[in-house]
Amino acid sequence: MKKEITINYKKKKLKVTAEDCNLLKKFIGLMFSRCQKAGILLFHFKKKQKIKIHSLFVFYPFIALWLDDKNSVVDMQIVKPFTFCVLSKKPVCNLLEIPINERYKKITKNLITDEGLETLKY
Repeated sequence: MKKEITINYKKKKLKVTAEDCNLLKKFIGLMFSRCQKAGILLFHFKKKQKIKIHSLFVFYPFIALWLDDKNSVVDMQIVKPFTFCVLSKKPVCNLLEIPINERYKKITKNLITDEGLETLKY
Protein backbone atom coordinates (compact mmCIF):
# COMPACT_ATOMS: atom_id res chain seq x y z
CA MET A 1 0.00 0.00 0.00
CA LYS A 2 1.37 3.46 -0.94
CA LYS A 3 1.61 6.09 1.74
CA GLU A 4 2.61 9.75 1.49
CA ILE A 5 4.80 10.98 4.32
CA THR A 6 6.58 14.23 5.11
CA ILE A 7 10.19 13.92 6.26
CA ASN A 8 11.77 16.59 8.44
CA TYR A 9 15.44 16.99 7.51
CA LYS A 10 17.70 19.94 8.34
CA LYS A 11 14.79 22.37 8.68
CA LYS A 12 13.36 21.16 5.34
CA LYS A 13 10.18 19.23 4.77
CA LEU A 14 10.35 16.62 2.01
CA LYS A 15 7.21 14.84 0.80
CA VAL A 16 7.68 11.30 -0.47
CA THR A 17 5.35 8.51 -1.50
CA ALA A 18 6.54 5.17 -0.18
CA GLU A 19 5.34 1.59 -0.08
CA ASP A 20 4.26 0.75 3.47
CA CYS A 21 5.84 -2.67 3.94
CA ASN A 22 4.15 -5.71 5.42
CA LEU A 23 6.08 -8.45 7.24
CA LEU A 24 7.19 -10.26 4.07
CA LYS A 25 8.26 -7.04 2.35
CA LYS A 26 10.19 -6.05 5.50
CA PHE A 27 12.20 -9.25 5.10
CA ILE A 28 12.83 -8.85 1.34
CA GLY A 29 13.20 -5.04 1.15
CA LEU A 30 15.09 -3.95 -1.97
CA MET A 31 16.75 -7.33 -2.53
CA PHE A 32 16.71 -8.57 -6.14
CA SER A 33 15.03 -5.39 -7.42
CA ARG A 34 16.25 -3.36 -10.39
CA CYS A 35 17.65 0.06 -9.62
CA GLN A 36 15.56 2.13 -12.04
CA LYS A 37 12.31 0.30 -11.17
CA ALA A 38 12.78 0.15 -7.40
CA GLY A 39 10.45 2.20 -5.22
CA ILE A 40 10.85 3.89 -1.87
CA LEU A 41 10.11 1.54 1.03
CA LEU A 42 8.74 2.50 4.46
CA PHE A 43 9.26 0.14 7.38
CA HIS A 44 7.24 0.92 10.51
CA PHE A 45 8.05 -0.63 13.89
CA LYS A 46 5.66 -0.75 16.86
CA LYS A 47 8.22 0.39 19.40
CA LYS A 48 11.44 2.38 19.23
CA GLN A 49 14.46 0.21 18.59
CA LYS A 50 17.88 0.22 16.95
CA ILE A 51 17.34 -1.10 13.44
CA LYS A 52 19.92 -3.24 11.62
CA ILE A 53 19.77 -3.63 7.86
CA HIS A 54 21.92 -5.15 5.14
CA SER A 55 22.21 -4.76 1.38
CA LEU A 56 23.01 -8.32 0.42
CA PHE A 57 21.53 -8.96 -3.04
CA VAL A 58 20.85 -5.25 -3.56
CA PHE A 59 22.92 -4.36 -6.62
CA TYR A 60 22.80 -0.55 -6.31
CA PRO A 61 23.28 2.05 -3.55
CA PHE A 62 20.36 3.45 -1.59
CA ILE A 63 19.78 5.95 1.19
CA ALA A 64 18.65 4.62 4.55
CA LEU A 65 16.79 7.19 6.65
CA TRP A 66 16.02 6.28 10.23
CA LEU A 67 13.05 8.35 11.45
CA ASP A 68 11.55 9.09 14.85
CA ASP A 69 7.81 9.03 15.57
CA LYS A 70 7.43 12.54 14.05
CA ASN A 71 9.29 11.51 10.84
CA SER A 72 12.33 13.62 11.70
CA VAL A 73 15.59 12.15 10.43
CA VAL A 74 17.54 10.68 13.35
CA ASP A 75 20.24 9.03 11.24
CA MET A 76 21.05 8.77 7.54
CA GLN A 77 23.50 6.64 5.60
CA ILE A 78 24.27 5.79 1.99
CA VAL A 79 24.24 2.01 1.86
CA LYS A 80 26.42 0.46 -0.83
CA PRO A 81 25.66 -2.89 -2.48
CA PHE A 82 26.44 -6.05 -0.52
CA THR A 83 27.05 -4.34 2.83
CA PHE A 84 26.70 -6.91 5.59
CA CYS A 85 25.36 -4.74 8.42
CA VAL A 86 24.26 -1.13 8.89
CA LEU A 87 22.91 -0.07 12.27
CA SER A 88 20.98 3.01 13.36
CA LYS A 89 22.80 5.08 15.98
CA LYS A 90 19.67 5.67 18.05
CA PRO A 91 16.37 3.85 18.59
CA VAL A 92 13.81 4.75 15.90
CA CYS A 93 10.21 4.01 14.88
CA ASN A 94 10.53 4.10 11.08
CA LEU A 95 13.03 3.31 8.36
CA LEU A 96 12.87 4.68 4.82
CA GLU A 97 14.93 3.13 2.01
CA ILE A 98 15.32 5.41 -1.02
CA PRO A 99 16.98 3.93 -4.12
CA ILE A 100 19.56 6.23 -5.68
CA ASN A 101 18.21 6.36 -9.22
CA GLU A 102 16.99 8.83 -11.84
CA ARG A 103 13.41 8.55 -10.59
CA TYR A 104 14.29 9.90 -7.12
CA LYS A 105 17.05 12.30 -8.14
CA LYS A 106 15.16 15.32 -6.79
CA ILE A 107 14.77 13.73 -3.35
CA THR A 108 18.34 12.44 -3.15
CA LYS A 109 19.74 15.88 -4.06
CA ASN A 110 17.99 17.27 -0.98
CA LEU A 111 19.58 14.62 1.23
CA ILE A 112 23.12 14.20 -0.12
CA THR A 113 25.73 16.89 -0.78
CA ASP A 114 26.92 17.47 -4.34
CA GLU A 115 30.26 15.83 -3.53
CA GLY A 116 28.48 12.71 -2.31
CA LEU A 117 26.31 12.56 -5.42
CA GLU A 118 29.32 12.73 -7.75
CA THR A 119 30.59 9.38 -6.47
CA LEU A 120 27.25 7.68 -7.12
CA LYS A 121 25.67 6.72 -10.42
CA TYR A 122 22.04 7.29 -11.28
